[in-house]
Amino acid sequence: MGLDETAYGTHSLRRTKPTLIYRRTKNLRAIQILLGHSKLESTVRYLGVEVDDALELAEQTEV
Repeated sequence: MGLDETAYGTHSLRRTKPTLIYRRTKNLRAIQILLGHSKLESTVRYLGVEVDDALELAEQTEV
C-alpha cells in the first residue's frame, strides 16, 4: 500500500517540511528563507501562525 495520489498535491507536500522545521525550531526567519518569501507576514500566513506570536519569535531570532 502506498499513498493515495489523489489525496496529496505538490503544495501540501511543499508545506510539510517547513511546517515540521518550524514546529521543532520556532525559527520563522529560517522558514522564510527556505520558502523564498520576501515578507515575514507571508511565511506566518503560510504556516498558520498567530501574527503577534510570530513577530515576537522572529524578533528573538537572529540570523
